[in-house]
Amino acid sequence: MSFRTYFDVVGADKSRLGEQVARQRARVVERMHTVEGVVAVVSGKGGVGKSYVAAALARALAQRDALVGVLDADLQSPTIARMLAAKGPLDVSEDGIAPAEGQGGVRVISTDLLLDDGKPLAWRSAAGEAHVWRGAAEASVLREFLADVCWGALDVLLVDMPPDAARLADLATLVRDKLTAIAVTIPSDESARSVRRALSAAREVGITILGIVENMSGYACGSCSTIGPLFTGDAGSRLAAAFDVPILARLPFVPRGSPSADLPSTLINAVCAPRSPHPAPRNPLHAPRE
Repeated sequence: MSFRTYFDVVGADKSRLGEQVARQRARVVERMHTVEGVVAVVSGKGGVGKSYVAAALARALAQRDALVGVLDADLQSPTIARMLAAKGPLDVSEDGIAPAEGQGGVRVISTDLLLDDGKPLAWRSAAGEAHVWRGAAEASVLREFLADVCWGALDVLLVDMPPDAARLADLATLVRDKLTAIAVTIPSDESARSVRRALSAAREVGITILGIVENMSGYACGSCSTIGPLFTGDAGSRLAAAFDVPILARLPFVPRGSPSADLPSTLINAVCAPRSPHPAPRNPLHAPRE
């Protein structure tokens, strides 16, 4: 079975879909001009705390006075906005959509800010055909989040990817020259197998892998300073060796509500090198670069 793309259609394209996508991609280039780097946070599976790590990393970078944005690309199960206490409604102007502001001035965009509370994401389509268009629709939303959001000047834009690796190629197509990735795993063998596939997908589309974060590598006692075992396995070490990348952090499970900004400097520096503080007013949407 083969499919034609809109580039293969003979004659006039009345939908002008190709032109629409081309204009969106041009806007992505324009928006990303003031963004120093884009870092995809990937896992290849759910349940490893990928969004927790992305939120904690955003807070830690903001505490170092970095200008940080977070794009929640997990459209079906968005969590970043609440983890960073970012709330809607979003402001829309002729220039585009202003991202919500979360803890530490982190700029956030997420479908969670666009949906009614508790409502699932649904695509408009003929009955029974939503599955046919879902991939194209999700890719379109990713383009819109990059093209239509007024990100302004950022040191780093973190992209909290969905559990699977399907959107990595789309992201690489849009911001390839700025894109790197970190992978989040837990110690188990099952996690290692899934994350390995995500890392292979990143390598296949030419994304530089900064390193591995092994989350929930132990259990931090809530009443003492000891860290006990939680999962068996050494997924972090195995993945780092297989892909010849460093382990950026081993993070214990901490029984408290909000993501901690107390992260190892190896992880923070890998994503965004320390820089001099920005002058007040802090974190404006269209601040000029120093």
